[in-house]
Amino acid sequence: MSRLLGSVRARATLGATLVVAVALVAAGTAVLLSLRSNLLGEAGTQAERSAREVATELAVGTPYGELSLDVDDRPLQIVDEDGRLVAASEDLERISGTGVDAVKPRPAPTGDDADDDGGSDDDDDSAEALEAGEIGERTTVSDGSATIDGDTEDYRFAAVPVETDEQGRLTVWAGAPLSAEHGAVNTALTVMLIGFPLLLVVVGWVTWLVTRRALRPVEGIRREMAAITASEDLARRVPVPGTHDEVARLASTTNETLAALESSVERQRRFVADASHELRSPIASLRTQLEVAAAHPELLDLDGAVEDTVRLQRLAADLLLLARLDAGERPADARVDLAGLAREAAGGRAGVRVRAEDDVTVAGSRGQLGRVLANLLDNAQRHARSAVEVSVRRDGEAAVVSVADDGEGVPAADRERVFERFVRLDAARSRDDGGAGLGLAIARDVAVRHGGTLTVHDAPAGGALFELRLPGA
Repeated sequence: MSRLLGSVRARATLGATLVVAVALVAAGTAVLLSLRSNLLGEAGTQAERSAREVATELAVGTPYGELSLDVDDRPLQIVDEDGRLVAASEDLERISGTGVDAVKPRPAPTGDDADDDGGSDDDDDSAEALEAGEIGERTTVSDGSATIDGDTEDYRFAAVPVETDEQGRLTVWAGAPLSAEHGAVNTALTVMLIGFPLLLVVVGWVTWLVTRRALRPVEGIRREMAAITASEDLARRVPVPGTHDEVARLASTTNETLAALESSVERQRRFVADASHELRSPIASLRTQLEVAAAHPELLDLDGAVEDTVRLQRLAADLLLLARLDAGERPADARVDLAGLAREAAGGRAGVRVRAEDDVTVAGSRGQLGRVLANLLDNAQRHARSAVEVSVRRDGEAAVVSVADDGEGVPAADRERVFERFVRLDAARSRDDGGAGLGLAIARDVAVRHGGTLTVHDAPAGGALFELRLPGA
């Protein structure tokens, strides 16, 4: 069963067929009940009409022998107020459902026998009061059966009271056959039993075809994704159908995901290549110095070896931090005083002035935000002619830290490129002054992880103005 229902097409077909089956059963039941009710009502109307025709004859004084009791071969009974059958259809052999099982009229009792009759002398308080020659408005309806001339059928009986001059209160029972009702209901049921399965087969077949056509683009997307996975070629894209529906949007989103994945993989490859290139120089320099020192101890450049080791240590720390940021590490949720953090980062730096408002706090990692300020100050001091200014202020709900220098600034064309990893502009390419080109990239990544932004503009003194904007706490 799990294999049979292992596809969306099979489940959709089964679900649609079950829904239609339930709807058909409910509708068919309602139709059959309505049809039966209407036919029963029509039979009751016919029975009442026949009873009133005979009651009309009794009301005008027609003798029993001249009554129209054998019209249309329907069962008719006339019962007096004592419950005795006084007239009936000639060929009536058996009857039930009228309360009087007799089929042959009995003569009226005489003398003392009248007192022993099964009737009751008590007045029926619920009986309708009628004048002589008047027919009652109330009709009693019941179901039963009768045998006429050897044929037994089910009937709906109607009882109509009539008041006569000579016989007193009489009740006319007339029946209408229910064979038409049974035949119509059985015919409708037969049609439903034959037609419903055929309709369900058609519904299932159409649903299967429509679902297959609708899911055909999905299968194309699946095959292409499997091919992309096998070939590891992230430049390929899945086909987008021209239907402008959910499947087309799925294909577009899949292509967007592939594009983002391709960009991420390409960025990772460049990162690994650039990191390998950056690590090669200090490692090669340190190895050369150690080899020279091993051969000629007197030529050991201890200061250069320490400098290369420190540079290598800083580069490894930067690469480790970037790896943690790329892995989605969430910053801490501590309250950080940006004014105090800025004064701490600027402490001991020559030519750096800090202007800070009080109570400018944000939520985040104190260590990572301190690293951002340190990187921005390192970059500003590297390019400043004489002074660097740090300002901390509130701007509405945001906290803003600005680091400005009086250097040459950043050209407009390079204001986004400076935040890329391992990017160093021409003025900062030397090994001694330029670093590895990771400081600004780390600063922006940390700012984004804290829900903020880091941008560069022109400083009032003509240099570069780096603006860090973070949500206030």
